[in-house]
Amino acid sequence: MSSTEFSADKRSTSERREQIIQRLRQQGSVQVNDLSALFGVSTVTIRNDLAFLEKQGIAVRAYGGALICEPGTFTVEPSVEDKSSLNTAIKRSIARAASALIKPGHRIILDSGTTTYEIARMLRQHTDIIAMTNGMNVANALLEAEGIELLMTGGHLRRQSQSFYGDQAEQALQNYHFDMLFLGVDAIDLERGVSTHNEDEARLNRRMCEVAEQIIVVTDSSKFNRSSLHKIIDTQRIDMIIVDDGISTESLEGLRKSGVEVVLVTA
Repeated sequence: MSSTEFSADKRSTSERREQIIQRLRQQGSVQVNDLSALFGVSTVTIRNDLAFLEKQGIAVRAYGGALICEPGTFTVEPSVEDKSSLNTAIKRSIARAASALIKPGHRIILDSGTTTYEIARMLRQHTDIIAMTNGMNVANALLEAEGIELLMTGGHLRRQSQSFYGDQAEQALQNYHFDMLFLGVDAIDLERGVSTHNEDEARLNRRMCEVAEQIIVVTDSSKFNRSSLHKIIDTQRIDMIIVDDGISTESLEGLRKSGVEVVLVTA
């Protein structure tokens, strides 16, 4: 390779990385396959670009892509064990409000997660309920709930989140129609929507939203103004959100302007 060719190649790499940075700033996240198609280079090249940006402190790599590395704007996925020890009192207050919405005859979906686990614990005295879940921990909480007909999505187990995913899980939903979906989230941003860390879980969550009459997001206020790599739905598609009163005034007003019913709880 001549010095001229080397300089041109180096310049194209620099220009591509600069454009990736611009997209990160605009979108908050990027995906490897999208960038590969956009720039006409291999996914290996894009992963090298993202690794370089991570070393520079510009991005943090995540499954299938990367998130912009700005304090407070992205989330790194903790284990279920770690999540269960966070904001427990708030989660239980959210769960009480959620369980009060569930009446005999209702057909519900409980997404995997620690907040939905608390909802499941509070359903043990309910009767005449059909509940489907993709969460192993949620199912375990309902094992002795005689008034709950428990359905599992099946699929591949993702141990990090104790949740099932994949084609089998998605197909399990297609022949049902549910009254309510209680959706736990990793991050929520008024403009970017509801997101999660894992692409397969995001796809399954979108399928859940399609088969539920009412989408109810259950989350503590710490998840706001954050973004994970994989979007589930736009904020405007949420019917109701149950959240603690630590939510900012700006986020609260933004939700209400978007037509989302907000139920505030205290720990």
